[in-house]
Amino acid sequence: MVAFLELRGIEGATVLEVGGGVGEIQLELLKRGAARAVNLELSPAYEEEATSLLRAAGLEGRAERRLHDIAVDPEGVEAADVVVLHRVVCCYPDYERLLGAAAERTRRLLVFSYPPRNAVSCLLIAAQNLVFRLLRREFRTFTHPPSAMLAVLAERGLGRTFRVSPARVAGGGPRALAATSAWVAKLGSRANRQDAPEAPLSEHAAGTRLRLPVELCTRDDKLRTAPEAGRASTES
Repeated sequence: MVAFLELRGIEGATVLEVGGGVGEIQLELLKRGAARAVNLELSPAYEEEATSLLRAAGLEGRAERRLHDIAVDPEGVEAADVVVLHRVVCCYPDYERLLGAAAERTRRLLVFSYPPRNAVSCLLIAAQNLVFRLLRREFRTFTHPPSAMLAVLAERGLGRTFRVSPARVAGGGPRALAATSAWVAKLGSRANRQDAPEAPLSEHAAGTRLRLPVELCTRDDKLRTAPEAGRASTES
């Protein structure tokens, strides 16, 4: 996803990451030329590790971390050139409210990833949510319809520039099953963390590298699908 954004130009840009976890993406964007970054989270569980990573990279002065729900209070967040939601929409029940708020804070680019929406993913997520319900956990995961999510952004002036849909998750068969199962398992492991019992907004654990469908939307209609788009990696 970092390379994906770098192709569009992030030099001197401000970045808003919603549900950035420990901040791996914002760190990489800052290293590659972004001017400043703000990371919004719902849980304080990531703060110690995130602060350590920022200090080690010497980027403390260019990054801000806040506990804030942008869907509830979008006006409490300053607009940014680039807005990132990586593995976030899948953990929020009201995708219209979340993406609408994110779009309102976007000056130029918005990029978001989401789980594959197919029979396999819907079945696995339904089973996982049943387990959460039986365990009396509040955390739930969702497979919101991609077309409906894009429609929310379009209503706010953001048009799709291009989409990356890796074959390993977009197609059927064993690869799709394995990828979807791994995605569900990782979300479930985060939901069981004792230090973050409430729904975490994203998954950025060290070593996690899943390829997911990614959408890039922009307010600049001069931007068009780049030749590199089909080969771009969606890894963070």
